[in-house]
Amino acid sequence: YHAQPSQGTEQEKMDYALNNKRRVIRLVLQWAALYGDLLQEDEAAMAFLEEFYVSVSDDTRMIAALKEQLPEIEKIVKQISEEPKASQKKHKVLLQLFNTSDDRAQKRQPIRGSDEVLFKVYCIDQTYTTIRVPVSSSVKEVISAVADKLGSGEGLIIVKMSSGG
Repeated sequence: YHAQPSQGTEQEKMDYALNNKRRVIRLVLQWAALYGDLLQEDEAAMAFLEEFYVSVSDDTRMIAALKEQLPEIEKIVKQISEEPKASQKKHKVLLQLFNTSDDRAQKRQPIRGSDEVLFKVYCIDQTYTTIRVPVSSSVKEVISAVADKLGSGEGLIIVKMSSGG
């Protein structure tokens, strides 16, 4: 964000810095727009967005051309930091692949695209269901299978969770 060329006139250095800052701001805005719901639950991401907003605010004092993007950043930060309203609540689900038998007892064979895997689908209301889909399924196909099983595809998102222990 703060990269500056080591050569060139002062105007060229300012143009270079302005273009880099605009690119980074655009990237952060796209990231926040795509992952806003997930960012609400990530303290580090929220702290980054707030710090980023402060940095851009400080930069607008020196680089007036950035002022036009400041309201967009402020809107995203406020939107993400607010708790989701009941009417905006998404139907969040967690898909967990699980194995139905002991790996050691199973004869190891290569996985084929036609093989099926079993997923546990956890809903936000603490319930779950299971679906069986081919290994080669795309994310869109998995979401479609979940929607069919739950009876509604509105607001479905896939969340991957992993744990080191």
